[in-house]
Amino acid sequence: MGRLEGKVAIVTGAGSGIGEATARVMAREGASVVVADINRSAAERVARELGSAVAVEVDVSDEASVVRMVETAVKSFGGLDVLHNNASDASANALDVDIVDLDMELFDRLIAVNLKAHVMGCKHAIPHMLARGGGSIVCTASIEGIVGRGVRTAYGAAKAGVVLLTKSVAAQYGSLGIRCNAVAPGLVLTPALRNHYTSPEQIAASLEIYPMPRLCEPQDVANAVLFLASDEAAYVNGATLMVDGGATVYMPSAQFDAARRRASRPPPR
Repeated sequence: MGRLEGKVAIVTGAGSGIGEATARVMAREGASVVVADINRSAAERVARELGSAVAVEVDVSDEASVVRMVETAVKSFGGLDVLHNNASDASANALDVDIVDLDMELFDRLIAVNLKAHVMGCKHAIPHMLARGGGSIVCTASIEGIVGRGVRTAYGAAKAGVVLLTKSVAAQYGSLGIRCNAVAPGLVLTPALRNHYTSPEQIAASLEIYPMPRLCEPQDVANAVLFLASDEAAYVNGATLMVDGGATVYMPSAQFDAARRRASRPPPR
């Protein structure tokens, strides 16, 4: 019997990358899966290949859209047991710089997609989990929510919020049978990143901060999510599981040197 046999799961951002890998492994382990993504065609492609699955177009920054997503799970499969809050917005990485140069509209957008979306997912999933006697929520955080960087101020702040949200939900609903945990990956070789990294030299440069001989694959994160969602992690609650190949176990000086250089600039007049 599969580790999620008979369970109903929602995976956001499931049209590609970590979300797609997670949706596939959950379906393989017996779950009925709501494949939720802002890209409808991508969600439909994945759902068609899974069997017991339904595709939903969702904008996770819009509460009404999140409500419809959860309602689809309940109407399609009779309830909800697992939520993987995973959808993210990395489209503005180049603009998410240090605090002085940060555009506040961009900040609001990144907080909405990378933190507020997790809040709304939990808010609307939990009542349906309670109706079934419990459930499991897994949020995708990031190493950038654990340690500071010289760039990506808004993204890091949002992911740090996800880590504490995870603890808060765990504390509030653990006694009612709902566990909430997070995974914190580093750089993941998603299709989008593979398109960006066009040479072995680029990958080699990124590997300099990882004490392992390869970068993280979406499947690495999906396997961690599956563990936390399953009964194998029945007594794991409020944890953030690092899926970073050890990137946060030491202090890479190059990143800190870059941060110091930025901080030494004269203040704006």
